[in-house]
Amino acid sequence: MERIVCHLNIEGKDIEYSIIGKGIPILIFHGGHSNCYEELGYEALVQQGFSLITPSRPGYGSTCKAIGESLLTTSKYYARLLDHLNIEKTHIIAVSAGGPTGICFASNFPERTLTLTLQSAVTKSWLTKKDKEYKVARLLFHPSFEKVTWKLIAYMNNCFPAYIFKCFIPSFSKLPSDYVMVKIKKEDIEEIRKMNNRYRSKSGFFIDIAQANELSPTQLQSISCPTLIMHSKNDGAVPINHAYFAHNQVENSELCLLESWGHLIWIGDKATEVNERLVEFLQSRLIFN
Repeated sequence: MERIVCHLNIEGKDIEYSIIGKGIPILIFHGGHSNCYEELGYEALVQQGFSLITPSRPGYGSTCKAIGESLLTTSKYYARLLDHLNIEKTHIIAVSAGGPTGICFASNFPERTLTLTLQSAVTKSWLTKKDKEYKVARLLFHPSFEKVTWKLIAYMNNCFPAYIFKCFIPSFSKLPSDYVMVKIKKEDIEEIRKMNNRYRSKSGFFIDIAQANELSPTQLQSISCPTLIMHSKNDGAVPINHAYFAHNQVENSELCLLESWGHLIWIGDKATEVNERLVEFLQSRLIFN
């Protein structure tokens, strides 16, 4: 896939973003530790005639962390990115820790949002100080240390791809590791290896945690566009109750529970089913108002 990486400076604050494909625009809010070089699940959408616009979210890549001052502030900058690209309305896909951004944007800019798709998404308070995972994240992904963490992960993953994949399974899935490995192909292991080589947390992951705790039911309740909520029943990173919560709050929403092995729904034996369901949802709503 050919990727164009660009930078937009707004009042001294830089937004890094990429564009892949030509056609109907989709604004993608990537998950935690990622950036505008994300590619999981992209190929199927590009093949179906969509243009994927992926900004590195605040604190990730080269995007200024200052635009992450609040969810609303972040959303306003993305609206200005759409202005710059001469896009009046767009589909929104919000992934994992990018869920709060997608929710806030759809809530505050309904006139610019065709549809909202939440994939393995955070939709309410997440990783609070009482959680063990929060304490581990504070150590491993602190901005002063995360570069070392990811370099070590990448090095080990390049040397022992299958072993590292298996080690990561408990972070992503509630299923036994040996059971998951049966469902995984060599190509999937390679996707994880490439993912771990491009990931960096920088300041972004700490901004994600703070912004997730800004979410309120009111924001979800005010979303008026068609909304698809896709979540694995076996997700070990973002509990499935986030999907149920969003579905209960968003009136015009459809809940799609997946049999995927875990959080990374674009990898594994159910990936084709996931891609087809998403494309079906988007193509059934290609009316520009």
